[in-house]
Amino acid sequence: MSIPATSTSDADTAPPSRVEHVCALPHVPEAVSAARRLACTVLAQWRVPTPTADDALLVISELTTNAIVHALPPAVLRLSMPEDSNCRALRIEVTDAGPVPQRPTSPDGSHPAEHKENGRGNGIIAALSERHGISRHPERTTRWADLHMGA
Repeated sequence: MSIPATSTSDADTAPPSRVEHVCALPHVPEAVSAARRLACTVLAQWRVPTPTADDALLVISELTTNAIVHALPPAVLRLSMPEDSNCRALRIEVTDAGPVPQRPTSPDGSHPAEHKENGRGNGIIAALSERHGISRHPERTTRWADLHMGA
């Protein structure tokens, strides 16, 4: 069962940021662990509380895996914190070039290489984030999540 994400425009979801880090994601499986390592360093520099950083690394893993496995390149990871000092939040975004064209299904409705462990990412992201969603544009898709950082 998948949990639907909200769909909004970039203007509705991207608050002005006071700090931001952007990195390109190579379209290879190793990009997921590299993105986690880089994010760990950035989050430590920003002094993101450990519980939020741990949740963020899991969300980053899910979003980058989705971009590498299910979407077309190029993909970009963006981490930011909003200017509004009243709202201590971390925004995680992964933008890609949209979904890979659908593979043909077998007569029973499954994809030949489909694994039973796929499909839990949206539930994980929903459980760990305050808000999350998808912004679709003609040539790109951005999946995002906002994590509350506490006082």
